[in-house]
Amino acid sequence: MKYLVTGAAGFIGSAVTERLCAQGHQVVGIDNLNDYYEVALKHARLDRIKHDNFSFIEMDLADREAIANLFAEQKFNRVIHLAGQAGVRYSIDNPMAYGDSNLIGYLTILEGCRHNKVEHLVYASSSSVYGLNQKMPFDTADSVDHPVSLYAAAKKANELMAHSYSHLYGIPTTGLRFFTVYGPWGRPDMALFKFTNAIMEGKEIDIYNNGDMSRDFTYIDDIVEGIIRIQDVIPQPNPEWTVETGSPATSSAPYRIYNIGHGSPVKLMDYVEALEESLGVEAKKNFMPMQPGDVYMTYADTDDLFAATGYKPAVDVKPGVQAFVDWYREYYNK
Repeated sequence: MKYLVTGAAGFIGSAVTERLCAQGHQVVGIDNLNDYYEVALKHARLDRIKHDNFSFIEMDLADREAIANLFAEQKFNRVIHLAGQAGVRYSIDNPMAYGDSNLIGYLTILEGCRHNKVEHLVYASSSSVYGLNQKMPFDTADSVDHPVSLYAAAKKANELMAHSYSHLYGIPTTGLRFFTVYGPWGRPDMALFKFTNAIMEGKEIDIYNNGDMSRDFTYIDDIVEGIIRIQDVIPQPNPEWTVETGSPATSSAPYRIYNIGHGSPVKLMDYVEALEESLGVEAKKNFMPMQPGDVYMTYADTDDLFAATGYKPAVDVKPGVQAFVDWYREYYNK
């Protein structure tokens, strides 16, 4: 089949592209290669994709005409939309970047799917949409109407926009709420990357809420496996569904939402300890209060995704952190 992967130079996007190409699919990847973090890392990820069935186009999602022309010319079977401005804290300081990329840019993708009969759109949502929810584990059947960052609000908006297009135009859409993805080739703004860099340079690491936090850390290979499996599970309309009796994650339209995570939260200090063991160095720690936009815990209920795909994460935190450290040392020659 022919795929469009947006954010193809990104952490998750490049890994998904590699897998699709290895399976023999034709993949067109787009990315605007912005300077939110080091562009050289984005180029290095693209350089790893050594397949003749892959082509890359530098393109901005917010360029409506360019995106429309791309869809019209390429006639994609499926779209995996992973591009977008990342980061909870960055959204507090730079909110307009999220409007351009995560709202306007997302709408151009929906329009491309609408006008070119794409058979399935899989897109990145986020565990951040759970916001002030305190019931654990986070369940897609729960309401997610109280986000605590603009990033989270934009991801919730993406889910709502997808539903409207699924309802109006019959476009099958699947949203994936990612839970704290980590691993080799990750983003420099992620905690593991920042911690590793600081520890190796003998600097303090900032630990928020005095370390009293937990995250459902999910290794990149497990995330990719879940994405590859779920894009073959095309949502079907459920005519029996109603708002009053049905889950918000399903619909009378061909629409579906899933959590994609490890399904077992790890305490932040245990995560730091795993990193210290991998590096052979004890971190200097700067304990700080909770930051705006943060949540105390994330914990994914992944039963629905497992039922649909058989997806079950295989990589625990210690080997996952070790794999990241091994990659980091090699990539940065440290």
